[in-house]
Amino acid sequence: MTTADPDDPDPLYPPLDPHDQGLLDVGDGNLVHWEVCGNPHGKPALVVHGGPGSGCTPYARRYFDPYRYRTVLFDQRNCGRSTPHAGDPAYGPQNQWHQPHQADMRHNTTDHLIADMERLREHLGVDRWLLYGGSWGSTLLLAYAERHPERVSEIVISSVTTTRRSEIEWLYGGAGAVFPAEWHRFRTGAGLPADDPRTGWSGPAADRTAVVQETLRAYARLVESPDPDVRARATTDWVTWEDAVLSQEPNGSPTTYADRPPAAQRALVRICAHYFSQGAWLEEGALLRDAGRLAGIPGVLIHGRHDLGGPLGTAWELARAWPDARLIVVQDAGHKGSRTVRREIRAALDTYAHTDAHTYADLPDPARPQA
Repeated sequence: MTTADPDDPDPLYPPLDPHDQGLLDVGDGNLVHWEVCGNPHGKPALVVHGGPGSGCTPYARRYFDPYRYRTVLFDQRNCGRSTPHAGDPAYGPQNQWHQPHQADMRHNTTDHLIADMERLREHLGVDRWLLYGGSWGSTLLLAYAERHPERVSEIVISSVTTTRRSEIEWLYGGAGAVFPAEWHRFRTGAGLPADDPRTGWSGPAADRTAVVQETLRAYARLVESPDPDVRARATTDWVTWEDAVLSQEPNGSPTTYADRPPAAQRALVRICAHYFSQGAWLEEGALLRDAGRLAGIPGVLIHGRHDLGGPLGTAWELARAWPDARLIVVQDAGHKGSRTVRREIRAALDTYAHTDAHTYADLPDPARPQA
């Protein structure tokens, strides 16, 4: 367990720009944006962002030693700089005005994203790479690693999730025990009855499970509506709930989701509703059940004690199922992280930067970062 030293400076590396980037054609009319930062001859690492549908940010580049890592970032289908974008105000596979090149969620599933990661690895000529991600990104990278363990050298995860239906039901229902008024608004925003007797906390858990499933399916329909006002209200109601769940954390903005640009919010909510209403197309508990496939892959799991969106239990279960993983519980953090979390992520990545036997060439000027 660890806590922050208030005198610590910013624990990350200085900002840097990519030295290579492009759009990879992954089929179904989708182009996935990728970029490479750091040392072109360094240890390969892949950043797997959260959401689903959040997209990558330049901030993630700063966790990696630019002298030792060849860091790859990519925007998963239909978000960030990938195209078509799910936040396009004229979208929807079932709309009568659907046009080519608009984001079609039928071609965006966990299996599609795993295949995209493999296609990107082959495109960049990478044999094995370290995987780093958090939240939904941890689910996706675990699914990839269990399917392609021979392509993974190490794993670093912050805010561990496996997107079991039980985890989804906690995030979009169970947390309502802490925020009952906010959960009421979230449910009724989906069109569910305000006085639904199944939502009582003294009733059967199966009733609340059914309510959560109905709520998620309703939002998945609302964000595909041909009416832009319906889509806008659903997007606002969703991000308001997400912010409420994380509102008591000691760090970060109280409006982490609502602060995003409108197109980014629309993409996030549309993709989240699509994935979570389908259980991310993962067999329940499969990532924990198959954690034995990660044998021989070293890992570090970093999780905030105050993470109400993804409670610590999942990280603890994964650490027990994966003997090569080490769990670090951060006392001053929740889902949004903290300076301590950032320090632990960098420390893990710095440790793994030295595990390969080959020597890394220096970065050529002017890409060399300033000390």
